Amino acid sequence: MAERLIDEEKLKSIFKNAIVEVLQERHELLRSLLDEAIEDLALARAIEQGESSGFASRQEVLVIFEGQK
Repeated sequence: MAERLIDEEKLKSIFKNAIVEVLQERHELLRSLLDEAIEDLALARAIEQGESSGFASRQEVLVIFEGQK
């Protein structure tokens, strides 16, 4: 059985075309992934800010939650 060698540029082109096709047909998947990444970054930033701020009492937290109804 003979081995076929695909040159690097042709392989790169095949992968690029496949990725573009998937993104065009499944753009909602890309949007979902980006939304999740942004949410993760926002959560990480909130955690970092929370670690450097003071503690809140249980009552202070409940007042905030009740005010958002």
